[in-house]
Amino acid sequence: MNVPFLIQTFWSAIKAVPITLLITGASLLIGLPLGFLLAWIKIRKIRILYPLVVAYTSLMRATPMVLLILLFYSTLPSLLNVLVNQKLHWNVKVFDTNPIIYAIIVFALIAVANLSEVFRSAILTIDPGQKEAALMVGLTPIQAYYRIIIPQALVSAVPNIGNLTLNILKGTSLAFMMTVQEVTAVAKTAASYTYDYTEAYIDIFIIYFILGTILQIIFKYLERYLGRHKLRGTVV
Repeated sequence: MNVPFLIQTFWSAIKAVPITLLITGASLLIGLPLGFLLAWIKIRKIRILYPLVVAYTSLMRATPMVLLILLFYSTLPSLLNVLVNQKLHWNVKVFDTNPIIYAIIVFALIAVANLSEVFRSAILTIDPGQKEAALMVGLTPIQAYYRIIIPQALVSAVPNIGNLTLNILKGTSLAFMMTVQEVTAVAKTAASYTYDYTEAYIDIFIIYFILGTILQIIFKYLERYLGRHKLRGTVV
C-alpha cells in the first residue's frame, strides 16, 4: 500500500469535488421544472405529447447510464457540427465545447425522466377533492397547483428526489468517459503514472462515501422539516 500516494491523491481528487457537485446540481435544477412538466403531461394525458413523453421516460429509465453517456458524447458533437456549421453556416467550434456541458445535458436528461415519475406518483397521492375545493373558492387551476397541489406533492416527493440525487451524484463518477476532470478522472490520471490504482480507487470511494453521507443527512433533515410543516398545516 502506497500511503503517501494515497494521501496525496486524495487531496488532489478532492479539489475536483466542485465539478462533481456542479454536474449534480445543474442536472437537478434543469430536471426539476422539466420533470414536473412531463409529469403534468402524463397525468393530463395530453394528446400527441403523452405518448412521446411516455416513450422518452421509458427509454431513459431503461437504458444503462454508461450507454447513454457513450452514445450521447460520441454522437451529439458530430450532429451539432453538421447542424451549426454545415446547415446553418455558423462558424462555431463545436468540438471545443467544454465537456462539462455535455455531462450536464446527459445527467439532466436522466433526471428529467426519473423526476417525471417521482412527481407523477407524488401528485397522484393528493386528494383530488383539494383541487376541486380550491377551484370552488375562486382559485384558477394554475393557482390551485401552485398553492396547494405542488407544495404537498413536494413533501411526498422529497425521499425519492433524495434517492435520485444520490444516484446522479454517484453517476457523475462516469463523467470521466467524457473527459471531464472530476473526482474519478483526477484519481485515475494520477494512478496512471505509478500504477497505484488500488489506492486511487480507495480515494474515490472515500470521497463519494463522504459526499453521499452528507447528502443523505441533508435530505433526511429536509424530509423531517417538511413533514413537521405539513403536519402543522394539517392541524391548523
